[in-house]
Amino acid sequence: MIIDCDRCVMVQTSACEDCIVTALCAPGGVLELDDDERAAIDAMSDAGLVSPIRLIVSDDRQASSGS
Repeated sequence: MIIDCDRCVMVQTSACEDCIVTALCAPGGVLELDDDERAAIDAMSDAGLVSPIRLIVSDDRQASSGS
């Protein structure tokens, strides 16, 4: 999973401030997670230990990023 904050519709909102990705890299950054890392974050989030990944990518943002 590649998380690119610039493609997320929640960037620079209160949801962004409560996203685990913000704690792992600078806002506007890109984070690449493998399946095991994603599963670990999901498990910790489900247990209430960390904030969830709040990435929401719209079709418009995907198109504008060249994907």
